[in-house]
Amino acid sequence: QVQLVESGGGLVQAGGSLRLSCAASGSASRTYAMGWFRQAPGKEREFVAALSWSGGNIHYADSVKGRFTISRDNAKKTVSLQMNSLKPEDTAVYYCAADRYGDTVRAGSVDYWGQGTQVTVSS
Repeated sequence: QVQLVESGGGLVQAGGSLRLSCAASGSASRTYAMGWFRQAPGKEREFVAALSWSGGNIHYADSVKGRFTISRDNAKKTVSLQMNSLKPEDTAVYYCAADRYGDTVRAGSVDYWGQGTQVTVSS
């Protein structure tokens, strides 16, 4: 069993910052690609950022490039998302995701999901 547990969500004003963390436990491997997705009310879940197990293959959604930074600590089996210059349109539930075999994470290839953490950005 693999568990992904997110933390760090909350309420922040526009222009502010938040740092999300995801801790993998159970039989989670340090070689999994990890990523973040988000889902706003009434919208489909969308890709935010992902990176390979080595951290060398990093992808961001265009909407967050230059503002968000994804990173990982394989020793601790954690992945983080530093979110700066937050906008009201970043408001969503953010989900951590893991792919056992790929070098990135795509919505159709996710093997494990976290339970999600709410991020609310006020204007």
